[in-house]
Amino acid sequence: MPASPRETAPATAPDTEVAVIGGGPVGMLMARELALLGIDTTVYEKLPAPSPESKAGTLHARTAQLLHRRGILDAVQPGRPATRDATRGTRFHFGALFDLDLSRVVEEGPVIVGSPQAWAQEVFAGHARTLGARIERGSELVGLQERDDHVRLTLRDTDGSTRTSTARWVVGADGARSAVRKLSGIPFTGTSATVSALMGEVRLLDPWSAPSGWQRTPRGWTLLWVSPSGQSRVCTYDFRGPHPARNSPVTLEELRGEVARIAGRDVPMESPSWLTRFSDAALQAETYRKGRVLLVGDAAHVHFPAGGQGVNLGLQDAFNLGWKLAAHLRSGAPESLLDTYHTERHPVAAAVLHNVRAQVALMNPDPRTDALRELFADLMHFDEVNDHLSGMITGTAQVYDMGADQAGPLTGRLAPDVRLKTAEGTTTLAALLHTARPVLLDLGDRADLREAAAPWADRVDIVTAVAEEPFAATALLVRPDGCTAWSADGRSREAKDLRASLARWFGPAR
Repeated sequence: MPASPRETAPATAPDTEVAVIGGGPVGMLMARELALLGIDTTVYEKLPAPSPESKAGTLHARTAQLLHRRGILDAVQPGRPATRDATRGTRFHFGALFDLDLSRVVEEGPVIVGSPQAWAQEVFAGHARTLGARIERGSELVGLQERDDHVRLTLRDTDGSTRTSTARWVVGADGARSAVRKLSGIPFTGTSATVSALMGEVRLLDPWSAPSGWQRTPRGWTLLWVSPSGQSRVCTYDFRGPHPARNSPVTLEELRGEVARIAGRDVPMESPSWLTRFSDAALQAETYRKGRVLLVGDAAHVHFPAGGQGVNLGLQDAFNLGWKLAAHLRSGAPESLLDTYHTERHPVAAAVLHNVRAQVALMNPDPRTDALRELFADLMHFDEVNDHLSGMITGTAQVYDMGADQAGPLTGRLAPDVRLKTAEGTTTLAALLHTARPVLLDLGDRADLREAAAPWADRVDIVTAVAEEPFAATALLVRPDGCTAWSADGRSREAKDLRASLARWFGPAR
């Protein structure tokens, strides 16, 4: 059903304040963030039951730091929570060159966290339900009409019947083939596929002789994570061109044949639990917001899974958008606040698409690329190069532009998780953000700043504390996503700048 022009209709009570379309990890985290802030939220997911597949399972440092600021980092890890060993580096790859040490750019928390997306998805879903969100499975979006004060959705149930629902706002978290994006008419542009890839989980009949790990031959790549007693993950990269039939189902014979072609020998396998195909198409929504429709995750950006950056981008999108949408709905924040979601997150994804294209170029199996790979591997051992690339992969290099009038030593950066002594006892900055409320942290007994912020006390927690370690500012305003919106820098107009920042992010004074 095509999208219709924006229609005018009388004000109506919606069925839900926010409809999240798509129940993957990004959609479920989005629902959790909104429900945590008291927003009536409904998730519509077309699959009748959760998928056990986990195509992604790596959470990088910045995502881990954000989850820590909600108190749920341990929960998304099915095993023993990851810890930091300060005496050891963390080896990682760029373009399948394993010469990076990510630990050099990570000052807080674990560098990498193992979290299968199917596990994390259900953790977020359970929290969202507990907080009051509704999750309706077997509900596929087939129509969308935006009106003055709501969006009308047409949903198809598993029995083929259709029904309608209304929402104040719609968040598309429904993946690369997003129905929300298509029905809203948001262009999805970028570079087309040049690589065809297969992936699946199978039982290897001779696991001890399988080409384990990352193997490059003149014919492509095989990537095998071998489990001698269970299902092994098998992946192939073919640089001869895109899939001739991108949407056709993958067969075991196709995967087996492609592994044999690239490896130069048979690798016996059977009993696939799932199989899929993908490519290196790098596409991005031209806008993340159109009227009352917003996009997050793969609905907003897709790329080759080099470096495990995709799911991290999507989860960070949810952290950035959730509190902004809630602030508009609950706190009187201007609708223009939602436009900052696009201006902050679109460049971040564009930079990831750029570095992934570079990685694909480095991974070309043509022997003529060998010299480039060797030179690049040498460069990665220079500290400046390592830190630049590691900052990209981990997300720790992200700095949002808060505007020149909001300059300060921490502005635009993730506020560090400093330990604090307050009148109520010892805590941390991360713990103060568990409720997803903004915090004005006064570290210098600044009565002038507390007085300036008093008209926002219903929306902003004002905390006076002493930092247990040296800190770069005497006060800072921290958004619910952990970003420093303002920090004291010794200028005479600090109170005026603080009030301007409070109004910009959290609505007018009261």
